Amino acid sequence: MLEEIGLTPDEEELYRCLVRANTARAGELAQRLGRPRAEVVDRLDALRDKGLVLPTGPEPDAPLRPLAPDVPLGEALLRRQSALEEARAAVSRLAEDYRAGMRRHDAAHLVEVVTGARALRERLRELQNGAREEVLWFCRANPLAMPGPENVEEFDALARGVRYRAIYERAMLLEPGALADVERGVHAGEQARVLDRLPVRLAVVDGRTAVCPLVPDRDGGEPTAAVIGRSQLLDALVALFESHWLMATPLGTPADRAATGYQPDGDEARLLSLFVAGVPDKSIASQLGVSRRTVQRRLADLMAAAGVDTRPGLAFQAARRGWI
Repeated sequence: MLEEIGLTPDEEELYRCLVRANTARAGELAQRLGRPRAEVVDRLDALRDKGLVLPTGPEPDAPLRPLAPDVPLGEALLRRQSALEEARAAVSRLAEDYRAGMRRHDAAHLVEVVTGARALRERLRELQNGAREEVLWFCRANPLAMPGPENVEEFDALARGVRYRAIYERAMLLEPGALADVERGVHAGEQARVLDRLPVRLAVVDGRTAVCPLVPDRDGGEPTAAVIGRSQLLDALVALFESHWLMATPLGTPADRAATGYQPDGDEARLLSLFVAGVPDKSIASQLGVSRRTVQRRLADLMAAAGVDTRPGLAFQAARRGWI
């Protein structure tokens, strides 16, 4: 069972025997296991080298005691996991290189059609796992394949230095828990912006692969998406994202807000994010779990803190001061 992290079955058997005995000499262990003493001594030396066994005294035949396996075997396990993660990312990159090569020689490979929410979800995960530089998202309401809380691959990619830029449709912020999920991504390093409406769902990885649905949401049934390789079509989708990025309203990080004097608390920052995105007071109240009157009072307090007496002035000052 532990052979994958460097402990042979015979060494594992000997270590378990010593754990049961608590302390024992090599001869006693050989007798218990029915093995030649020389063989047991060799395996004990191997266990000592691996940090699992320690003599209780300086004499040659001193009793031995087992050491806790967590640190030595845990380090080996972490190295194994790290190697597997690197191999998985390499396979993803190799698969993408393969597809790119096929597209260069066969136009039929330029667009790959993926059908079904499960298959689309796995493809999005595969692409993010292989991302090296940047991932772009158009995030519309009611995700077809991968709701935000399920996208753990984003946090893994952010941790290894991949840049994420996401534009969220205003209606998406009205979904239960959506704003908290967006804030979690922003806190981890995602750059997020908000627009009233997005034309399509879209993901672009490293400027080399895009995923875009082929049928409108209202058609129902299983989602069908195109996976598009390097081409003028991909260039057009990247340009579409960049044009909408320039128009969208930024959602700042906590660090951004911390550098600007007065700071709204967590609830006020969420309220401002919804307010600047154009969400009506009634919907803000529903999202925050408060009354409409409370939303209006808090906005009035924020206008006073910003030194303005109009809502457009509050939106401008909130963006200028990094409150959102």
